Amino acid sequence: MDARAAASPDLPFFPDSVRWEGDGSSRIPFGVYTREDLHRKELERFFYRKHWCYVGLEAEVPSPGDFKRTVIGERSVILVRAADGQLQVVENICAHRGMQFCRERHGNRAEFVCPYHQWSYTLNGDLQGVPFRRGVRQGGQVQGGMPADFDPAQHGLTKLKVAARGGVVFASFDHAIESFEDFLGPTILGYFDRLFNGRPLTILGYNRQRIPGNWKLMQENIKDPYHPGLLHTWFVTFGLWRADNQSALKMDARHRHAAMISTRGAAGKADQRVAQVTQVASFKEGMQLHDPSFLDIVPEPWWGGPTAVMTTVFPSLILQQQVNSVSTRHIQPDGHGHFNFEWTHFGFADDTPEMTQRRLRQANLFGPAGFVSADDGEVIEFSQRAFESKPAHRALAELGGHDVADTDHMVTETLIRGMYRYWREVMGE
Repeated sequence: MDARAAASPDLPFFPDSVRWEGDGSSRIPFGVYTREDLHRKELERFFYRKHWCYVGLEAEVPSPGDFKRTVIGERSVILVRAADGQLQVVENICAHRGMQFCRERHGNRAEFVCPYHQWSYTLNGDLQGVPFRRGVRQGGQVQGGMPADFDPAQHGLTKLKVAARGGVVFASFDHAIESFEDFLGPTILGYFDRLFNGRPLTILGYNRQRIPGNWKLMQENIKDPYHPGLLHTWFVTFGLWRADNQSALKMDARHRHAAMISTRGAAGKADQRVAQVTQVASFKEGMQLHDPSFLDIVPEPWWGGPTAVMTTVFPSLILQQQVNSVSTRHIQPDGHGHFNFEWTHFGFADDTPEMTQRRLRQANLFGPAGFVSADDGEVIEFSQRAFESKPAHRALAELGGHDVADTDHMVTETLIRGMYRYWREVMGE
């Protein structure tokens, strides 16, 4: 036993590393969600090196000078369309004194200027102006100024590597990173291209929320097909996502990314048989819609069969297609016990006005107060409270066994096991 614990048996014992039970990934130590040192290590290994992170949609910056402020991990970055039309991502930190110079979420600029000392940068991130660089002339003499060896080319904004595909933009601080296509792998790339198939996108709106839980819990939530037909009354009652739907779970070769694919049953709204056969307490036979247009679902040609595909791109992105509602969901860590969560609801430029209204109505299922998604934020919060209160305990993800493999059913936690197999590999834990 550690000497501190032996000397003070009433104090909690915090080991130097989290204790996994064996080499597997089905029993997840609570410390994975509560340790600040692990959180800092995760930021370096998952967000700042060797991973592509989502920064936005091209439709958010359609014209030269348009920008969007966002984050990668806990670092503020700016997605901008430069004067030549190219997409750039630069870090929102002035090269002079380190100030985050951009405060607006969206806007249009001809250049970036730090308000502190007026250093100015091109939209590409190059330093172009330094006030009093050559000093001030008084009495025939030059006073102050930057030293003779000051080279503006060495003091631009930090520039990130950028990848854009199908109207979606990713960036990385790591310029030696593999291609975006190799990062996703062929299986998940296929589901990515299914949604972003080259049609121009249109922005319908945003939802934002702050969730008091570890950022990985949202990745877990969308890799977890066990809960939707149990937790979400809306899903099971109206038949949108049920354990007995035709379904499949797919992963990339390293098990970090995943797709949950489901096809809604032809019967539509569920019946009392669901509660009798599956013992689903969340099924509510008497639940009715005052506005039935929420279930005005129109199959689209690009679906190719599935009525719902939820894709997780590790570490920061969820791609949602739930019937006619489509969105990106951006996970933005803020310490080990909180994350910000931004939803971008979009449509396609060739949508009819009726389809646009349909997408907007169905978007009410999701977001902070959505008929479905409000449940997820709440259970994540309650989980985090438990983790913090009992840091030496562990979570269990053994539905479907201990293996990590693609499946053709929903009654498994294989995607969660896969993510933590990858987490252990990269973190060395």
